[in-house]
Parts: sequence; C-alpha cells; structure tokens
Amino acid sequence: MSLVRVTAGSRAHMALRAGTALIVAIVLIAIPFNSNPSLNGNLTLVMSYAVASMGLGLLVGYAGQISLGQGAFFAIGAYAAAAMLAKTGLPYLLALPLAAAVTFAIGLAFGIPAVRVRGLYLALITLALAVAVGPVIKRAEPVTGGVSGLSAPQPPVPGWLAVDPDQWLYLLSLVVTALMLLLAANLTRGSLGRALVAIRDGERAARTSGVHVSRTKALLFAVAGAYAGVGGGLFTYAQGFVAPESFTLLLSFTFLGAVVVGGLGTVIGSVLGALFVVFVPQYAGDVNQALTGVIYGCTLIAVVYLLPGGAAGLLRRLRRLLVDVIEPAPAVPVPEPSPPPEAQRGVHDAVPTSDPAPTGGDPAARGLRP
Repeated sequence: MSLVRVTAGSRAHMALRAGTALIVAIVLIAIPFNSNPSLNGNLTLVMSYAVASMGLGLLVGYAGQISLGQGAFFAIGAYAAAAMLAKTGLPYLLALPLAAAVTFAIGLAFGIPAVRVRGLYLALITLALAVAVGPVIKRAEPVTGGVSGLSAPQPPVPGWLAVDPDQWLYLLSLVVTALMLLLAANLTRGSLGRALVAIRDGERAARTSGVHVSRTKALLFAVAGAYAGVGGGLFTYAQGFVAPESFTLLLSFTFLGAVVVGGLGTVIGSVLGALFVVFVPQYAGDVNQALTGVIYGCTLIAVVYLLPGGAAGLLRRLRRLLVDVIEPAPAVPVPEPSPPPEAQRGVHDAVPTSDPAPTGGDPAARGLRP
C-alpha cells in the first residue's frame, strides 16, 4: 500500500515530479561544497562514465545490440578533446562538442557495415575495435603523444565564480551529464525510442511496421559513439592527462557492467551503474588489496542475481511504496441522442411526393409511342 496516490498527468503528479527534481538538484549542487577534493574527483569520474554508459544503454538496453567497443569511442573522445586543447588552444567549451562530432562520425562509419550482423558476431566485431584502438593510440605519437601520454589544460575556474578547481570540474560535469540525460530520455520517449524497442523485439516485425532497421541501427551506433565522446571529453577535463593505460580492454566491459547493474532499458540506470563500477572497487581495495578483484566480482554477481531489474528497478519499487501513480480512466464516448419515436415513424410512413410511373394500361400513359 502506497502512502500517496496520484493520477498520471495531473497537477499533483506534475508538482510532485517538479519538487523531487528540485530536491535532487539542490542535493547534487551542494555535494562538492560539503566534501573533500578526492570525493569530488571520484564523482566527476562517475559522471564521465555515466555519460558513456548512457550511449551504450541505448544500444544494448533499448535496441538489443551487444557492443564491446564503447571503451574505444571513449578513448577516441578523450584523445580528441586533449589534442584540441593541447595543440590548437581551442576553448574547452568547443572541445567537448567537437570530440562528440568526431566519435559520432566514426560511430556512423563503423555502424554502417556493422548493421549486417548481430548477436555474438556484432560483439566480436566491436571487441576487435576495442582491441585495435590501444595500438593505434601508441603509434600515432604526433597526435596522441604515444606511450608517454598527452597533457591537456583543465577548464579554468571563471573569475566570477568563487569555487575551487575540483568543485568547478564537478559542477561543469554535472551540467553536461544532466543535459545528456535529458537528451537520452527524450530520444527514448520519441519515435526513435519506439523504433529501437521494435527492433529489439523483432526486426522482421519492425520492418513490417515501417521501421528502417539498417538506418536506425547505424544512427544508433553514431549516437552511442557521440555519448562516449562526450564522456571521454569529461574524463580529459577531470584528469588533465590521457595515456593508453587508462583505456584498456577492461574499460569496455566496465561500461557494459554499469549498464547491466544500473538496469537495462533505463536511462537513470547508467548513472547508478557508474556509481557502482567506480566506488565498489575502491571499497573492495580498502577491505583487502590482494582480493580486490574477487570481492568486486562477487559483489557484481550478487547484485545481478538479487536485482534482475538493476538498481533502477529497485528505485522503481521503492518509489511505488511511497507514491502510487495511477493511469487516468479512459474517456467513455457519449452516444448521440436518438430521434424520438414520432420522428422515426414520420420518416418510415412518409408518402412519396410523386406518383410512380404506370406499369400497365395504355402505352401512351407510360410515355411510349403506339
């Protein structure tokens, strides 16, 4: 039994949603001013991972396409932003969208041939991309710095804002993450989201309903790549340095784990999953440094087993215990009033205004010549 029951779309429901969003925003904005720089740095890393996981969540959770190459697009976006900041002196506000544009184009170029395969074959192709990115980064030394890495200037604190650098990076990442979260939510609720669900449920049925499967898949790969590029750019902003060791093959599996733990088919689940993959290994290392991987793996298995709907599913159940949102009753069509019986008898008993033409007798009477 829920504590509160509201009707979906009503004023009470809209006010409740607005109040909840306002409280969450106030709490998130207040966090960096009541924590230490180390925690702010970890939360900034969480947001960069969350943005990349959102793109993968669209690909895996909504379209049912298994991809193991999200870490490669994350690395490309991070290096693209770092190269623009370090070698061209581009403003940091432009480096992030340009990094997203680069990964969008690469994702589209990769997605066009990849739409012909699915399942394990698609996973193997994307895995090959993740494996190939590391050696390419090391050999493209004029652009990436090779094995030595590449340093990039971090976004400076505006003069009109009296905050520390770690607080500014947190707030900047929070704004970008919120924008990407809203964009992903609008995508899933629009025509693209319906097309993705149709493809996930059955490609043949989706084609029958008018969905262009190949074009939608290619576009989705590009969108997922753009999200990874934005996440990589945030990673560069937070760290100020990128190196090949930061983008190993394990990173792609980390993003996939964040999507699964957070909840497939949800947008907010990517944020919850990113919190898990960043903080749980750290806490596991505090328990026993030698058994960090074992503790993290066991925790991951336990979460997947106990929460099949992910962390977002748990939040959904908790929300239903507090607030029950019911759908409004469907409108019942009002039947048109029928005419009174006298009017109906008048219609049936009406006398013709003209006499029918005679059928027999004199031919002249029927208008025929004798």
